[in-house]
Amino acid sequence: MYAKIEITGTIEVITGMHIGGSTAFSAIGAVDSPVIKDPINGNPMIPGSSLKGKLRSLLAKKYNTVIAETPDDDDELLLGIFGSAKNKKAGRLIFSDMILSNKEELEKKGAYSRTEIKFENSIKRTTGVANPRQIERVIRGSKFPMSLIYEVSQEQGEENILRDFQVIKDGFKILEYDYLGGSGTRGYGKIKFCNIEVNVAVGDLSDNVIDECNKIFEEFEE
Repeated sequence: MYAKIEITGTIEVITGMHIGGSTAFSAIGAVDSPVIKDPINGNPMIPGSSLKGKLRSLLAKKYNTVIAETPDDDDELLLGIFGSAKNKKAGRLIFSDMILSNKEELEKKGAYSRTEIKFENSIKRTTGVANPRQIERVIRGSKFPMSLIYEVSQEQGEENILRDFQVIKDGFKILEYDYLGGSGTRGYGKIKFCNIEVNVAVGDLSDNVIDECNKIFEEFEE
C-alpha cells in the first residue's frame, strides 16, 4: 500500500500574530521587527517550518515519556511523523508555506492594511529608562489556507495511519490553546483551525480509512 493523503483546512488568526522576517537593509525609522511576507505579492505568510516546529514541540510535551535533549530524542511515534536528522529519516508529514488568502474580505471589514504596527516598551528597572520598539503583526481575522501531505508507507497498516492522525489532531488542538509565532505570553499568535478535510491525493486507500480520518478532525468544522 502506498498513498499520499492531503489534509486541507484554514488557519485563522484570532489575535495579532508575529512571525519574524528579515530586517536586513531596513531604512531609518522602519519597523524594528517586521513579519515575514511573500516576496511576490507582499502578503503575510506562515512558513511551513514554523507550523511544523510548533506542533512538534507541543506534541513532545504530551507524548515524550522522558525529557528529550534534541528532537532526535523524541518518542518513536513523533519521529515517524516528523522525521529524524540523526537517523536520516524523513517524516511522513510534509508541510507547505501558507499565504494570506482573504485580503479583500479584510478590506470590506475596514482593514486597509494586511498588518498592524504595535508599539511596545521595555523598562529598565534600575533606571526607569524606556526602550521603545515597533512590532509588526498580522491582523486578527487573517486566514491562511493550509495543505499538509501525509505519506503512507508500504509497511503501514490502517491502525498506524489512524494513530498518526489522532496525534496530528492532538497537535492542532493543543496549538489552539497555545500560540503560533513570537510573544505568545503577551497575547500574540492565538489561532484556530477551521474546515479540516482529509482526501487521498495519490494512490489507493480504502474509503473507510479516509472516513475515519475525517471523523478525527470533525471538531474543527466551522
